[in-house]
Amino acid sequence: MKAWESNVRKVVPYVPGEQPKDTNIIKLNTNENPYPPSPKVAEAMRELATDDLRLYPDPKAEKLVKAIATYHGMNSNQVFVGVGSDDVLAMAFMTFFNSDKPILFPDITYSFYDVWADLFRIPYQTKALNEKFKIVKEDYFVANGGIIFPNPNAPTGMAMPLSEVEMIVKNNANVVVIVDEAYVDFGAESALSLIDRYDNLLVVQTFSKSRSMAGIRIGYACGNEALIRALNDVKYSYNSYTMNYPSIEVGVGTIEDEKYFRETLAKVIEVREWAKQELSSLGFEVGESKANFIFVSHESVPAKKIYEMLRNERIYVRYFDKVRIDNYLRITIGTKDEMKKLLEAIRNYLRTCQN
Repeated sequence: MKAWESNVRKVVPYVPGEQPKDTNIIKLNTNENPYPPSPKVAEAMRELATDDLRLYPDPKAEKLVKAIATYHGMNSNQVFVGVGSDDVLAMAFMTFFNSDKPILFPDITYSFYDVWADLFRIPYQTKALNEKFKIVKEDYFVANGGIIFPNPNAPTGMAMPLSEVEMIVKNNANVVVIVDEAYVDFGAESALSLIDRYDNLLVVQTFSKSRSMAGIRIGYACGNEALIRALNDVKYSYNSYTMNYPSIEVGVGTIEDEKYFRETLAKVIEVREWAKQELSSLGFEVGESKANFIFVSHESVPAKKIYEMLRNERIYVRYFDKVRIDNYLRITIGTKDEMKKLLEAIRNYLRTCQN
C-alpha cells in the first residue's frame, strides 16, 4: 500500500440499476416513467436563451423554488431544491444527522441510506420490516440521532398511513425526521400537510418519477424555514451552483402542466393495478404497491431464474441478491404493451417449468 492510500476514504458504493446502452429492450428496472414529460418541458427547452449558458445560474433557483412553493401552497422559504432527490437527501444527511446517537431507517429500503451514513461517518441502526414488509412505527419510538424512511417504501412499494407517519414525527420531536416521498404521487398520502405542525419534519420529493424527468435531475425538500435555511447554509458551503439554468426553466414548465401530470399518473396506476391482477393469476405473491413499481415473488419458481430468463428476452427488471428479498423481483410499471410482453414471456417460461 502506498502511503497516501491510508488516507483515502473507503466506502462500499451504491449500485444503481443497470442502464443498458441498447435501446431495443424493455427497461423495467429503474423506475423511470414510461411516458414523456409534459409538452411544456419541450416548449421551455426551445425558449432557452443560449447566451445565458455562459453565465452562472441563480444559486437560489428562485424561479423554480417559487413555482414549487406556489404549487404546494407554501412560502418560498419552506422549499429547498437540488440535483435530484439524491442530492437533496445527501445534503440533509450532512446537515441534520450529526448526533452521537444512531440514525434509524428500515432494513429493507432505499440502499443509498447506509452508503451516505458510511460516507459521512454517521452511526446508524436498521429496523426490521415486519413479515408483511411493513414499517413498524413503534420501532422508531426510541432514542436516536434522526430518522429517515421512504413512503412508499422501496423496493417494496408499501405505503404507511399518514397517521402512522405523524406518530413517528410526533414521538421524535428532538430530532429531524425525513420522509422520502419519491413515489408518493402514485397512490400514497403525502406528509406535506404536517409541515406547519411539526418543525422537525422534512419531506423530500422528486421530478424523476411522476413527472417523467429523471434525466433532468430535480429534487426538492419542504420543511419549516429553519430547516430550509440550514440546508442552504450547507449547500452554499459545498457548492453554490447545484441547480443549472436549463433545469430551473424546464422544472417550472412541468409544474405548470397539472392536467398532463394527472393524466400520466392515472395511466401508470391503471396499468399497475391490471399487472398486479395478471401476475397474481400466474402464481405470484404481489405486494400492495402504491409506487410506480411492483414487488413480486413466485410461489414455486425462484426470482433469480425469472430475472435471468427475462434478461435473455431483453426485458430488464430489478433483482436484489440480499437477505429476506432474494426471492423477489421489483418490476417498474411500463406501458401496457410493455407489460403485456413481460407477462407473455413469464407465462411462456412458467409453462416450460411445469413440463
